[in-house]
Parts: sequence; structure tokens; C-alpha cells
Amino acid sequence: MINHQESQPVIASEQFIVDRKKFYLDLKENARGRFYKITEDVGGRRDTIMLPADSAQDFMQALIRIFSFEQSLPRD
Repeated sequence: MINHQESQPVIASEQFIVDRKKFYLDLKENARGRFYKITEDVGGRRDTIMLPADSAQDFMQALIRIFSFEQSLPRD
């Protein structure tokens, strides 16, 4: 079985490492439009989410809200 999203070219990409985890952020495009592919790799085990580009602003606003809340919590 062919995964058509995997065959789409990457328009832009970022990656970073946190402890033993690698994170990949890719901007891709297919027949339905642009989307973000967000992948976490831990020792070869990968978890991925796909986010339509037109949903990115809502996603980022929610992430900022939860980040702000976490920052307000007492530190251990």
C-alpha cells in the first residue's frame, strides 16, 4: 500500500532534539492543500499528526494558551 502523503515533497522543514526525542516539523502540500506534518521520533518509534495549514492559527493560539497556563503553575 502506498502512503500518498509520504510521497509529497517537503516545502519547508525544521527539526530539533529534546533529550532522546527528535521532532520533525514539515510543511507539505497535496491535492487537498497545504498541511503540517509533525513527527516525534523516540528510538525509531514515530508518532505523527497532520494539521491542515488553514487550521494552524487556531492550533497555535490553543498551544499558546496552554503554554501560558503551564508557565503560571508553581515549579517543583
